[in-house]
This record gives sequence, C-alpha cells and structure tokens, in this order.
Amino acid sequence: MTKVAVHFGAGNIGRGFVGLVLNEAGYDLVFSDVNAELVDALNAVDTYEVREVGAQARTHTVRNFRAVNSATNEADAVAAVAGADVVTCAVGAGVLKFIAPVIRKGLEARAADAPKLIVMACENAINGTDTLRDFILDGAPELAEKAIFANTAVDRIIPAVHADGVDVVVEDFYEWTIERGPFGDEVPDIPGAHFVDDLGPYIERKLFTVNTGHATAAYWGYALGEPSIAAALGNPKVREEVTAALGETSELLIAEYGFNRDEHQAYVNRAIERFENPELPDTPERIGRQPQRKLGRHERFIQPAHDLAARGLEHDALLRAVGAALRYDNVDDPQAVELQEWLGELSAAELTTRVTGLVDGDTLHDEVVAVVEQVQQG
Repeated sequence: MTKVAVHFGAGNIGRGFVGLVLNEAGYDLVFSDVNAELVDALNAVDTYEVREVGAQARTHTVRNFRAVNSATNEADAVAAVAGADVVTCAVGAGVLKFIAPVIRKGLEARAADAPKLIVMACENAINGTDTLRDFILDGAPELAEKAIFANTAVDRIIPAVHADGVDVVVEDFYEWTIERGPFGDEVPDIPGAHFVDDLGPYIERKLFTVNTGHATAAYWGYALGEPSIAAALGNPKVREEVTAALGETSELLIAEYGFNRDEHQAYVNRAIERFENPELPDTPERIGRQPQRKLGRHERFIQPAHDLAARGLEHDALLRAVGAALRYDNVDDPQAVELQEWLGELSAAELTTRVTGLVDGDTLHDEVVAVVEQVQQG
C-alpha cells in the first residue's frame, strides 16, 4: 500500500532534506506551498535531483511527487492531509499558525477508521511540533485523538547555490532526530531519521554547536571583512573565536547531558568542517541576518552563556560573540539597522532587556550590559 507524506513548504529544505528523506523511505510526496511559480514548476516535472557537495557527495533523484497551492486550492491541500500518513513542514516558526488551519480541516475530514496522522514540524525551533499542535487543536481539542504529534530536530546546510529548475544543492551531511515517545511501540519506518527517547539534548547540542558556531563565524567574519563563511574560518582570529565559543558550549552540554567528551568533540570538529566547506558559499551577511532574533534569551548565545554563568563556568567567548553581533551593522538587514538605532538611543540596560530579555537581577544581565556599554563606546 502506498504511503503518502504531505510536506508544507516546498523550498530547498522541503525538497532537499525532509522530502528527500521521506521519499527514500518509500513515501509519495505532496508538497503544499503558496508560491504559485514553484508549485507549477514542480508539477511540470516527473523527477528532480538533490545534489550534495562535500567529500562524501552523492546525487539523489526524487520521484513520485506532486505539488498543491494551498492559497488558491485549499481544498486540494485539505484532501491531501485527510488521506496522508505523515504531515511535515519546513516553513519557519512564524508561519506555523498559517498552515495549522489546513491541517485542522484535513484532520476533521479524515476517515473515522483511518490510522492516526503523524505530524512533525521540521523547523529551526525548539519543540516546533508542540507549537504547531497548539495552533491545530485551538478550538478543536477532540482532534488530538486523530493525530500523533512528535517533536524533531533538523540539521542540514543548504548553500546559496543556484540549481537548475527545482533541483537542489545541499551539503553532504544531515541529521533528523525525532522523539520516540509519542509513537509508543509503532515507530514509523524512516531509515534516514534517528529516533531518541529524549530529544532535548539533541536539540541543544545542535543549537549550541551548529547555530552558535555558524553565527559566531558570521559576526566575526563580517567584522573582519571576510567574503564567505569558509573564508572567515581561514582567518586565524575568526577560527580562534569559533573554537573558543564552542569550547564553552561543549563544557555546558557535557555537564548538562553527559555527552561523551571524545564523541562530542568529534561532533564539534565535524560542524567546523561543514562551515569551512568551500562548496558551501554562505556569506556572513546571510548567516548573520536577523541579529535581534539570534540575541534572544533562549537563542544560541544568551542561553548557553546564561547557563554557563549559573554553573560558574567560563563564557567569555560567548560574550565576545554577543559584542560582535551587536556590531553587525549591515544596512540591508532591517533588524541590524534597528539594532544600531537602539544602540544610539537606549541605555545599555534598556537595550539588554529589549533584545535579550534579561532583566536586572538575572544571571548574566550585568555582564551583557557591560558588553553593550563597550559597544556603545566604540
């Protein structure tokens, strides 16, 4: 019997990561998107390629898919959800509330004797599926009986490389980790995914290694005028700062979750190798975009620095990365422009609270205020 997966978001992550893994697990794909041009392009071809770059590169061919425009043909998207085995998404955390009504209607239309629909948000956000679930069940809590909601952690770099048509270029590494608990004894057969009992350590390992390291390279690389992330890692100063920041987050992760030190160091080394892959021409401007979000309380710098400070462990490199992020003055980035305005208008304490969420009396508050003051003084 054919298995069907509906994936919301037919962008590069959808086609080159989540959709690919599901397709190789035997699922026919239905991509749901609001980009009419992309939907038409997918429906105009029978296959597309996912081309990996890196030392272990391969090329994959995706078959058995179609696309629907959920903006102009919502009924088709609802019907696809109603008949699917799995629903996933990679749309951005802020868009989850917009796709939830379609999934809700699909659950409402689902046959009474149909197996539970597996719903998994594949977003760069902690517990994204829980957020999506709450939107879906808002006003319809009884639909919880028709679905299994499982949180996931995803990791794959999609380089800013143009590919022909709907083909995608990706790095030769990915990790899709899914919590096992919601499935009980019936874990779905997705060979490319990794099921774990506790997702939390893997979410934070990725956030505080890949995201922290990538952003650290971006902000220091931007400050030093490096044209790409790969070039930035070739700059001794940038590499020193990235290595130091990840050394600090490593101590936190090992202390918090008991990761094996050698295995974790191998994970860190692999992350740095990914950043310096010359075939991934990411720029400091792209990786450093939206600095206010990246300086948030539960994000890649403030959260680990806070937790390290609470444990009495070193976090100076993370504070230096915060300073580099505050100096990110890219005029093409609205968040960066606004941040620079605030640096000129607000007190250091006011800016610290507005951007990081730390308030007077919080662990790390005074240290971040000192960093802001230093940046304001030039």
